[in-house]
Amino acid sequence: GVMVNWETPFETLKIGKGRWLQRGEELAVLSIGTIGNQVTKALDSVEKEGFNPAHVDMRFVKPLDEELLHEVAKDYKYILTVEDGCLQGGFGSAVLEFLADNGYTNKVKRLGVPDEYIEHADPAQQLQQCGLDHESIAREIKALSGVVFH
Repeated sequence: GVMVNWETPFETLKIGKGRWLQRGEELAVLSIGTIGNQVTKALDSVEKEGFNPAHVDMRFVKPLDEELLHEVAKDYKYILTVEDGCLQGGFGSAVLEFLADNGYTNKVKRLGVPDEYIEHADPAQQLQQCGLDHESIAREIKALSGVVFH
């Protein structure tokens, strides 16, 4: 994985434009915000096991980068969305709507914060409880790629 500078100077940001952090095969992970750091760590570990997922930093939920989503939907069979916000009405939902509205049939899994109270815990524990730590993300990548766990 490539170290990514998440604090890009504002001027360089085109509103509504995501960016490819890494191209891959079969599966693309779409993340939004700093949770992308956990995704980068997850990709490092699954790559050691021979997986080669793509990673896209979507940057904006509204407006969604539709051009980029068309590219992802055409080139990747599996899509994993990762957000550290609420799943209901969130980023992953917007991606699902886009795919449905455009007749795509990609297999999609959404990771995010469940709509239930999270116990008070430090940030690392909270990520783990929501399945948003890099180990959980790595597991989801492999599961979505059709690897069966014993």
